[in-house]
Amino acid sequence: MFNKLFVLSQYVTPQLAVSRLAGRMADNDRSPALKNRVIQWFIGRYGVDMSEAAESDPTAYPSFNAFFTRALKPGIRPIAEGDKTLVSPVDGAISQIGQVSDDRVFQAKGQSFSLTELLGGDGQRAEAFEEGEFSTIYLSPKDYHRIHMPMAGTLREMVYIPGKLFSVNPVTAENVPNLFARNERVACIFDTEAGPMALVLVGAMIVGSVETVWSGVVAPGNGLVTTTRYEGDQARSFAKGEEMGRFRLGSTVVMVMPKGAVSWNDDQVAGKTLRMGEAFGTLS
Repeated sequence: MFNKLFVLSQYVTPQLAVSRLAGRMADNDRSPALKNRVIQWFIGRYGVDMSEAAESDPTAYPSFNAFFTRALKPGIRPIAEGDKTLVSPVDGAISQIGQVSDDRVFQAKGQSFSLTELLGGDGQRAEAFEEGEFSTIYLSPKDYHRIHMPMAGTLREMVYIPGKLFSVNPVTAENVPNLFARNERVACIFDTEAGPMALVLVGAMIVGSVETVWSGVVAPGNGLVTTTRYEGDQARSFAKGEEMGRFRLGSTVVMVMPKGAVSWNDDQVAGKTLRMGEAFGTLS
């Protein structure tokens, strides 16, 4: 009963207004005493391990979002070596992993979503990933919230897609149809040695914003699908393990590769906890 009420409440909650207000409050650096109390409560409530943070003193962060997007100590997330080794882009837990089937990506028992819609509704963009390989990774509140490259790649395109802001936790994933292709999101398309790779940063309830290292804050946007292409001098190359984006107040990453481009490691199954940089799959 509680789960049903939780899901139903999201349909009637003014998602955008609540989330934007939360984002502004999380950026507020004018009330250090309040900020410190909120951060201390958050650490205790969610079990955040501050010993891994580059700055372990919670009071040293100027705002809640600065704390939430904190850097880690150098070397604490080693990047698995090997030219054919694809690594996890984030700390989190595997929500689902597998193969795209007839433009549908498995979401949870009884639920799936459209790959074409996930990538902004462009059939030509989605065609490269037809019957491809996908992984969906959920970041919980305690996790490190920077996103890194699973393999080396060159940025080709970024698409901002407006949408709802449902929670993306497991309960909502099991009960809200088309969830990840319904929420506000930023799809980043990279060219790699294994073909195109899509990293889709999905927003959620209370997420203050989504940002990339090349554009800063991308979501919230202007309410319109916005495509930016990167060519020539604008094309930016990233090494495996290099930071490419951040969530302010956390969410989900959906990674999509072409058919047969990667074989997911046998131990990577739904529910498994991940650490950024660990071996995640083998490139074909």
